[in-house]
Amino acid sequence: MPTAHNGDVALHYATAGDGEPIVCCGAAGLGAWQWSYLTTPLAREHEVVVWDYRGTGDSDAPGGEYTFEDLVGDLDAVCSDHGARSIHLLGAGLGGMVAVEYARRSGRVESLGLVGTPISGANVDRDALERLRAPRDDSDALRESLRAGLTPETIDAYPEEIDRIVGWRREDDASQVGWDGQVAAMLAGDLDDLYEVTTPALVFEGVADRIVDPGTGERLANELPRGEYRPVESGHLVHVEEPQVVADELLSWLDAQRE
Repeated sequence: MPTAHNGDVALHYATAGDGEPIVCCGAAGLGAWQWSYLTTPLAREHEVVVWDYRGTGDSDAPGGEYTFEDLVGDLDAVCSDHGARSIHLLGAGLGGMVAVEYARRSGRVESLGLVGTPISGANVDRDALERLRAPRDDSDALRESLRAGLTPETIDAYPEEIDRIVGWRREDDASQVGWDGQVAAMLAGDLDDLYEVTTPALVFEGVADRIVDPGTGERLANELPRGEYRPVESGHLVHVEEPQVVADELLSWLDAQRE
């Protein structure tokens, strides 16, 4: 597995497919498993790059609170190590915030796909975000905590997939240090002066999102100069709950951008 470095912090990432790279930036606390349902459809046309935040998976887990600057720097380290001159970014939750800020600073970002993305920590329901966390050695707690990120209808309709996700979470989710650090970065993040981010952006919002305030996605799309809004019948984790919708809309939109 390739490894990038931001100072002393080693950051692991994986790739699949060929074509223009889509770099995936995940939701706080969750492992690379969250992209499992999207990687295959996206990799038919693109190279998909999935990286582990500091404190998650095989990346290093330094102690203390992580800052928003730390995570933006980590993304830059991954993109630089990968070497592509131009990339597309796909971010969920915290990852959407990191992606927007990186697009503001970097000339290599061609487009933004944003899923369940707050504009600032003030848009986040802290109690709901905390309910998404559970001990990795407690399968029942992991299963129950998914109700903070997915709709009850999905949980009830796909029990075998929920069991699979629980297994992935036991292996891949952030350590306690990672959860604490990533949540601190998310709550302290603030995407001000969005008019400066002229990168084309497609914003997905779960209409039943319990973690990010209702309407935040539409506001984000409106405040980004080249933003477009897509509501989805989903909870916070749209990329997990409705991956085909995200893949179809994103690929069609990327085709239109090229044209």
